[in-house]
Amino acid sequence: MSESFVGTPYHKHTQWEGYDAIVIGSGIGGLTAAVLLAKYGGWRVLVLERHYTAGGFTHTFTRKGFEWDVGVHYIGEVLRPESLTARLFHVVTGGRIRWASLGEVYDRIVVGDTVVDFPAGREAWREALLEHFPHEARGLDAYIQAVREATRASLRYFLAKALPLPMKGVPERLLLKGFYRYADRTTREVLAGFIQDPILQTVLTGQYGDYGLPPGQSSFVMQAMLTRHYWNGAAYPVGGASVLAREATQELTSLGGAVVIRAEVDRILLDARGRAVGVRLTNGHLIHAPRVISDAGFATTFLRLLPQDHPIRQQAQQVVQRVGLSMAHLNLYVGLDADDRTLDLPKHNIWVYPGPDHDAHMARYLSDPEAPLPLVFISFGSARDPDFPRRYPGRATLQVITPARWEWFQRWSDRPWQRRGEDYETLKARFTERLLTVLYRMVPQVKGHVVHAELSTPLSTVHFTGHPQGAIYGLNHNPARFREPMLRPQTPIPGLYLTGADVATAGVAGALSGGLLTASYLLKRNLATAVRQGA
Repeated sequence: MSESFVGTPYHKHTQWEGYDAIVIGSGIGGLTAAVLLAKYGGWRVLVLERHYTAGGFTHTFTRKGFEWDVGVHYIGEVLRPESLTARLFHVVTGGRIRWASLGEVYDRIVVGDTVVDFPAGREAWREALLEHFPHEARGLDAYIQAVREATRASLRYFLAKALPLPMKGVPERLLLKGFYRYADRTTREVLAGFIQDPILQTVLTGQYGDYGLPPGQSSFVMQAMLTRHYWNGAAYPVGGASVLAREATQELTSLGGAVVIRAEVDRILLDARGRAVGVRLTNGHLIHAPRVISDAGFATTFLRLLPQDHPIRQQAQQVVQRVGLSMAHLNLYVGLDADDRTLDLPKHNIWVYPGPDHDAHMARYLSDPEAPLPLVFISFGSARDPDFPRRYPGRATLQVITPARWEWFQRWSDRPWQRRGEDYETLKARFTERLLTVLYRMVPQVKGHVVHAELSTPLSTVHFTGHPQGAIYGLNHNPARFREPMLRPQTPIPGLYLTGADVATAGVAGALSGGLLTASYLLKRNLATAVRQGA
């Protein structure tokens, strides 16, 4: 196995003091916060990463001459240069990222025998849906209006997160007037007010795997933000997902910061007054700085990195109990012995569902892993990266993903990676077979060309990211989440701040926004305006 490492290995880094802030974790949220603080605040920032390469869920790995991303499948809004997402990526990566469009269609939703494509452009998307559901024109237009209203209201919600806590209260209530009209209701509740056709309800929520909760549990505002995010189409970074962390690391280094890999944080250091003053690594190395910013996730930050007797832990545990940890997943990494053009592989994703009613299928599966898979997501990473044929001629890669329960794999959690025993491998083989069956049904031309198929489980997620119970999206995106005051950059502990997805929302763009919010709070400046203006 060979890897393209991003960051400086711990044993090669020599400058450990003199930083204005330490960032725990090098996901895109942590890297964004670090670069923005360096660029707009002149701060020297040290980013510490437990893994052998920086990037979090934006990193890639190779195996036997193949390469896969682990979390970046497509990103919306980056094809509009004027969008905040595009401008943020431009600033954080020094403008060195090129984006390749997925083309006219970005998602294909398969519900039983019904197949619906989601094309780029809101009007094209609407027309595609009406071709299948002409009887729902009025309801679909009402849904579109609700999506627009909810996403507009969400801007004020995120602005409130960047306000210091003493400024909360009446101003925040005014800012959020109308937001909770959507955030407090589930996606299914809102949809039921507009759409009667159960298949259309299922199709409209056919991307729910992007945030991890079926419509009966998810907050409608999350569904709305995701829908809006892709209305203008989707893209993929040329050169693979790892270029995001590579270029962000280069940008931070040029501004006087550093990203150090194989440097796992074991504890956040607190002084006698209870202020965060640095971190301790697992090897005992103490590193000091006046501010600590955690991109490790809410649960990990408060329940693992703080001292066992810290009073805030109980409060944080209650937040986790109220909101819940997001779903875990299985990811089958598939390598093919022919290239994308030869196999005519699509650029768009394929979402496969056994029938209408996402919640019923998910509940049945979570209670019985032998029940029909409630969701299968197929993503063609090599097909959407125009640079892949140069790096890996004559080959192609794809991924097949489905939800999983932590409890199914928990009994092997104390065993080391790749040495978990025959029973574990047998269970993995069973899921691999089931996922390949769906793949061959949806993409029959790949049968006979699969030369590598490797399944990752929730234990893999814990091993490489530290996310408790393999929760890939951090905390759940249910109505309770959007009522939690602790999910913001400022924490009750002086000198300790949060960033990344748990500050904002799931996904690469969500984590990117979390980095923007944290940097804006710390610099007491609306960096969204600065980023948009290129200042």
